[in-house]
Amino acid sequence: MLDHVSITVSDPARSIPFYQAIMAALGHPCVWAEADAAGFGERADGSHRARSYLTVRAGFAGAPDRRHWAFKAETRAAVRACHAAGLAAGGRCDGPPGLRPHYHPDYYAAFLLDPDGNRVEAVCHVATGT
Repeated sequence: MLDHVSITVSDPARSIPFYQAIMAALGHPCVWAEADAAGFGERADGSHRARSYLTVRAGFAGAPDRRHWAFKAETRAAVRACHAAGLAAGGRCDGPPGLRPHYHPDYYAAFLLDPDGNRVEAVCHVATGT
């Protein structure tokens, strides 16, 4: 179900060690860390669609906490259907369905903001025709 999740924290110096500890206990490695951010697990792609990833980063001054939830879609049509369903159910567009090649060549995604402002993504990692 989940492809990747990004969350913001108010105190990275306190929160990142917490996530490092619990992710290590669950067998999910910390694959990068900076003073105000860390990433855990492995990013999905067309060859490794079952992978999941978590990013923990400092919140932005003056901005509300924001969560980003990316859900796996088996097809690009499912990405488009998810985006349309979200708009019809009161969400706001935060990026229409399309390729995001800066992630990888087949990264096809759409972005919505839910009624509370959380960012929701549907992503398909497979090439056209699948």
